[in-house]
Amino acid sequence: MRNFPPTVCLDGVAVRRIREEQRLTQLYVAKVVGVTTDTISRWENNRYPTVRRENLFKLAEALESPAHLLVKDDVCALESIEEGDNLASVVSAVPERTIPSLHALLFPGIVALLLVAGLLFYLWLRPPTSNLHDDSPDIAISRTLPRYAAPGMVIPVRLHLNVDDATKRYIIREHFPPGWEVIETSPPASSIDNQDGIARWIVKQGEKSSLIVYLVRVDARSPMGMIARFRGEIITNIDEKNQAIASVGETEMTVGPYNWSDLDGDNTIDDAEMLEASLAFEELEGVHLEWQELESIWDAGHYRFDPVKRRFVAEKSARKELPVQ
Repeated sequence: MRNFPPTVCLDGVAVRRIREEQRLTQLYVAKVVGVTTDTISRWENNRYPTVRRENLFKLAEALESPAHLLVKDDVCALESIEEGDNLASVVSAVPERTIPSLHALLFPGIVALLLVAGLLFYLWLRPPTSNLHDDSPDIAISRTLPRYAAPGMVIPVRLHLNVDDATKRYIIREHFPPGWEVIETSPPASSIDNQDGIARWIVKQGEKSSLIVYLVRVDARSPMGMIARFRGEIITNIDEKNQAIASVGETEMTVGPYNWSDLDGDNTIDDAEMLEASLAFEELEGVHLEWQELESIWDAGHYRFDPVKRRFVAEKSARKELPVQ
């Protein structure tokens, strides 16, 4: 077995490709590894280029793939030096330089010591500051979207919030495709503009929420194959300055003749997709999304989209079973 260093350079492209080949969702992989779906998304998009060794092994287990297929060997060469490696072999690759004189070595050191002494003296004389913040508030918002949306149908959107207690008041601003219609939100939105595609939530102190969900109806005129884009930000006041922090997570979905829970767009809701939908419904208690229709499609084994009546029609067929491990 390959001996990996404590931190390795993850190959996000390979992680995404293997996950999709295995027909696994980001939510499933996140639960196995013990991280959030946002972390999985960042790994796949190389926003977190490195990962701890223990998380690499968990990720390999979730993807049912050898760990060495998930890492890059050429990008993080210096990070892959292990404790037992011969440091001389690494240093030997550095071109030799002329050894500087003793005077050239001592002079910069003396200057540095004088600068440090002056800084310490300044800090000692400076009066204490009562409003000193060592760390910026921990603020993040992550979006979860379905992969597909059918014209005229209703789909759910989930916003997971991480806002520390030091933030007293903030605004969540969500941008969805213009012409699409937000029909229900939880908690209730403070402002909705369906024409321009903007929804806002004002969250005051004592009203802190870790989850915002909303239902949006797709414009019936949206063409098949259209890529619908979402974005958002959280507006807050940090150190008496207004700041806008962009949301992360999923930002695109495809308009097609598929139910929102059909992750692979094969007009079938299999057991794994139904399990994923049931987990989503646990977070959608504050809104009214049709569950019976989803159950009937799952029970029938197949469905088709009726573009005239704008509804999904369940059709009886052999149900696709998951392979037994």
